[in-house]
Formats: sequence, C-alpha cells, structure tokens
Amino acid sequence: MTKHVVVGAGQVGGHVAELLAEAGHEVVVVTRSGSGPRRAGVTLVAADAGDAATMRRVGEGADVLYNCAGPRYHRWVRDWPPIAAALLSAAESAGAVLVMLSNVYGYGPVDGPMTEDLPLASTGTKGRVRARMWEDALAAHRSGRVRVTEVRGSDFFGPRSTDLSFLGGRFIGPLLAGRPATVLSDPDIVHSWTYLPDVARALVAVAGNEGAWGRAWHVPTGPAVSAREWAERLCLLAGAPAPRIRRLPGWMLAAAGLVVPIVRELKETRYQFDRPFVLDSSASEAALGLSPTPLDEALKETITWWRGR
Repeated sequence: MTKHVVVGAGQVGGHVAELLAEAGHEVVVVTRSGSGPRRAGVTLVAADAGDAATMRRVGEGADVLYNCAGPRYHRWVRDWPPIAAALLSAAESAGAVLVMLSNVYGYGPVDGPMTEDLPLASTGTKGRVRARMWEDALAAHRSGRVRVTEVRGSDFFGPRSTDLSFLGGRFIGPLLAGRPATVLSDPDIVHSWTYLPDVARALVAVAGNEGAWGRAWHVPTGPAVSAREWAERLCLLAGAPAPRIRRLPGWMLAAAGLVVPIVRELKETRYQFDRPFVLDSSASEAALGLSPTPLDEALKETITWWRGR
C-alpha cells in the first residue's frame, strides 16, 4: 500500500481517489472545503492548496501527489501559480511523484491533430499559464529535484462533469428533457471529447510507470465527433427525443461576457470550436496500454449518472 495525495475532488479528483482506494492505497483528498468521496480508505482534508507549508505537511510521506485542482476559469492567472509552486514544493519535500492534470490550451491554435510533441506555443493568457506550469515542473524534473509527468485531455464529459463543461449539465439536461440545447459555434464541426473516467485511469497509470515520468501524455480519447453527432447518440441511447440544437449568436455571447466573467474568458479559446479540434492519443495508448472507452459505453454511463443525480 502506498500513500497518494489528490488535490481537488471535482470532475477528475473524485474519480482518481476512488480508483486508488479500490486498489487498496491510502488516499488523502485535499480541497479548500474538505469535500470529496466519503468512503473507506479516503481521508478528507480541508486546506489551501496554494499554501506551500501546508501542502508540505499534508504531503509528508506521500508516494504520489496529483494536481487535479480546478481554480475558477477567470482566476487562473491569480490562483494557478501559487498552487503549482506549492505542489511542486510538496512533491520535492516528500520525494513523491508529481502527476499534473492539464489540458491542450498550451498548444494554441494548430493545423491538424494535436500530439504531445507539439510546442507549447499559445499566446493566450490561459494557455501561457498552463504552459509555464509544465515548463517549471519539467525543469525541476530535469535538475533532479522531483519526478513529474503531465496528462492532457480535451473537453471533458461523463459522470461528475460540471455545468461549465461544454457537454455538461447545461447541454445534457435539456437534451434528455426534450428541450433545445445551446452551443457556442457550428455544431457540425468535429471535436475531440475526453471521457472523465479515462482521465482518472491515465493519471493513475502514469503515476506508477517510471517510463512515463519526465514528459507529457494525452488521455486516451476516442475519435472526434461533432456536438450534433454526440447529441444524437446520447438521445438515441437515452430514449429521448431527437436533439434540437441551436447556436448562440455571437452578439449575445459578447453581451453576456460584459457581465459574466467566465463567459468573457471563453473568447480566448473560441478557436477550439470554430474548426476541427482533434486530439491524437496514439502515443499514450501504446505506451500505457490504455484504450479510450467506446463512445456508446461512455454515453450510457453518463446518462445513468445524470439521471441518478
């Protein structure tokens, strides 16, 4: 049995904690409020992940530390740097492997499928924040201070998805109720969608694989499909009416951004939905021995979770 400290219990952290507990590991979940899975083998701790001294204390004796924190979208510039620094310090102090959950913002707009060897060339604020976090961690790894790895996914869906996810409650809820669902751009452009349990499995897999340390990996992600095709499969499997999808006018999105900070932040990453956005996970699938959950299976689990909320 080894000790694993999971920072964050939202879309991904809860899944990771449960996987580890089921495998018999000692699991500590750290959130600001002390929330998380209430089950045997999991200890919940209320703490500020951006406080380095606190995280060194909580992480004492840990074998692996997972950064699954989720600062509010419009607070990334303020909140991410201290969290990243504190967790890097805690991992170094404990001699633990640091596993970072990330996304593909750091690449910026690209032509063709995204692979892990692309440069982190984003010029956007949020993309640069995520890129700097990985660059700092990788520098610490290469200097021998700590062992690190990063797992990157595309837009999440599945059990525990939040209403802020593009395929979260604000999209699924109306569809299952037979009402129109709203999207921000052309619903027929193909896009990679990453299933949340696959994210957790990838994080746990790289943590225990020494050959995976010192580089980034993509979460095994299924073939890209459009939002419309995704909705059609969801409704068919759920026995719901055929989906009705409407596109939010650009002027309405701009107006909402004037008063809603999170909506205003979407402008920077709008490019992801205005043309094909495809994640290539072939390298991680081959190296980690993992495969993405088939879409229909993932949708059935998502429907079950949603209806049981």
